[in-house]
Amino acid sequence: MNGTPALLNRILLTVLGLLLLGAGLLLVLLATVPSVGAWWHSWSSGAWGGINQLFDSTRFPGRPESWLWIVVALALLALMGLMVAWIAQQGKGKSNLLALDYDPGETPGDVRIGGGVAEQALRHALEGRPDLAGATVTTYEVQGTPALKVRLLPRQGVAPHLLAAEVTGLVDALEAVVGKKIPVLIHIGAGARTRFSRAERVR
Repeated sequence: MNGTPALLNRILLTVLGLLLLGAGLLLVLLATVPSVGAWWHSWSSGAWGGINQLFDSTRFPGRPESWLWIVVALALLALMGLMVAWIAQQGKGKSNLLALDYDPGETPGDVRIGGGVAEQALRHALEGRPDLAGATVTTYEVQGTPALKVRLLPRQGVAPHLLAAEVTGLVDALEAVVGKKIPVLIHIGAGARTRFSRAERVR
């Protein structure tokens, strides 16, 4: 529901996991298989010699330094920039605004209702319930429209559809107070304290 790049995150995690898995398998083989150790020594010495030749061939005229170090530094800076941009994308989409409308009354102007109003109202209505192990309410902006995500962790044995119907009634009451239809995602999950399958309901 938010702007987090979930597909990109999964791809990056998969690539990182495969790299770590490959490095771990290589370390195990180096420690247990003598032929792999001999191959590694011969390969690494050849690779290191090739790297040294590359740096020797890219030296500045009349100087011992190689300009490849500048390329490496720029590449690392670019990688740092991409990492910062990737981190900035996590959790995007949250909004502090629930409703906005123009009031042409005696003093014309915009009327704004913050997302915290709905979040606190629904959390207050849901807290202390014996059938819930936890509940969170968050306001998001979906395609330019404010929406609510209600995440519930019911206790074992609680019927998800009855719980979703009760939350729908609470949202209907909130809409009557706000005077505006609010898109809502009701997410019913399972955790360590809840042992039934996850369900989601969009209204």
